Amino acid sequence: MRFASFTAHGKETWGLMKDEGAVLVDADTASSFPNLKSAIANNCLEKIGAELRVKPIDIPLEDINYLPVIANPDKILCVGLNYHDHRLEGGHGEVGEPTIFVRFANAQIGHGKAIIAPMESDTLDFEAELAIIIGKPGRRIPEEEAFDYIAGYSCYNDGSVREYQRHTTQFTAGKNFMATGGFGPWMVTPEELVDLDNVTVESRLNGEVMQHAKVADMIFPIPKLINYISTFTELSPGDVIATGTPGGVGSRRNPQVWMRPGDVCEIEISGIGVLRNPIIGE
Repeated sequence: MRFASFTAHGKETWGLMKDEGAVLVDADTASSFPNLKSAIANNCLEKIGAELRVKPIDIPLEDINYLPVIANPDKILCVGLNYHDHRLEGGHGEVGEPTIFVRFANAQIGHGKAIIAPMESDTLDFEAELAIIIGKPGRRIPEEEAFDYIAGYSCYNDGSVREYQRHTTQFTAGKNFMATGGFGPWMVTPEELVDLDNVTVESRLNGEVMQHAKVADMIFPIPKLINYISTFTELSPGDVIATGTPGGVGSRRNPQVWMRPGDVCEIEISGIGVLRNPIIGE
């Protein structure tokens, strides 16, 4: 099943995605579970999805006003340098544990919304990533149980202002400019991705492929990430883990390639769909 967050009739809501459009949750469901995160936390997605699946669409696909899949996450945890080719293109050595940094919710935008190139720098880069949405709380989660804690998967563009990212050894500033992180268009539940290792992660800038890799190419696989992160913080329903980007980012190309006003960036993950965002100037 695919679930999305969006605005309808002037309110933030959510629902089930079909090929031709969205089926909104009804008023009673929205009263109990006002957003996708709350439905995940109460372990009722399967029941609600079954009810919505037999209903007609409420909003045609072309009219949906998407929000970030999880608009109000407690935590957005991002993994750096998690593909060998990306580690090598940046000249980084091997590390024994994952590199983790954080994003803030107000740095995210939904599918179709504009990524804003900030006035302070022209070094806005793209990063295609598979996003994990956590389904239940957990601390010190064993690797062999990690997949039991996943509610679903989505596409993520960890848009990065490289100049600010490299001011110091800490990534936070460059990763949190307003409206630079695309997240969507929807969340697919785990049964939709039957062969996760062969899922492909790709970015395209104005139609040209920039990055392409398989999930199997990650240095630290998903169970390791969940185990490591849940060691230092309790994961909560609706938390987001962006699992790292492949090689081919714009800052490591010769000549360098940046996202500029007028461009369109697409992140496609097989089995999930395409996250598309135009770029505008601030």
